[in-house]
Amino acid sequence: MLRIGLTGGIGSGKSTVAELFADLGVPVIDTDRIAHELTAPGSELVRLIGEMFGSGTVATDGTLDRTGVRRIIFADAAKRHQLEALLHPRIRSRTLELMAQLRGPYCIVVVPLLLEAGWQSLVDRVLVVDTPPELQLHRTLQRDARPVEEVRAIIAAQIPREMRLDAADDIVINDADRDKLAAQVEALHQKYLQLATSP
Repeated sequence: MLRIGLTGGIGSGKSTVAELFADLGVPVIDTDRIAHELTAPGSELVRLIGEMFGSGTVATDGTLDRTGVRRIIFADAAKRHQLEALLHPRIRSRTLELMAQLRGPYCIVVVPLLLEAGWQSLVDRVLVVDTPPELQLHRTLQRDARPVEEVRAIIAAQIPREMRLDAADDIVINDADRDKLAAQVEALHQKYLQLATSP
């Protein structure tokens, strides 16, 4: 099975692109979803994060205060690396488990920090969703209702756009409407089917 790593900066439209592939019947693994499952209320990981960042980051019912944790890690790079060291090996392990269960010509693995985490070895090709920076900022603010400083900090913590594009085998430009995006995904779908079946 051909493994396509889908990545891009915050607000670039990774989820929309993944949905479009899923609509074509392509299996999709989303590492953000895996992270949410691993940090479900009362889980061991939530307990460990609470120990790491203080009990204030975990509610009495065992729910992780994701907004509070996000605020901490994007204000302090050392704390962000601490959290990543805790989460990433578990997410990677679960991703590999799920990939082993899939059947089909190819799959999409959505990894927002694919390049930052150095996970290129997990996939055969890197597909980058690219969006102009001002549109990326606007979409994120519209979607998440976060303070603009926080969004800028997240963008700054991610790999620079130029480096992401340099690492790409394929690029989807997300600067217009869903129809334009769908046409690009359809073209890539045909390309990946061909690559998956060629000797």
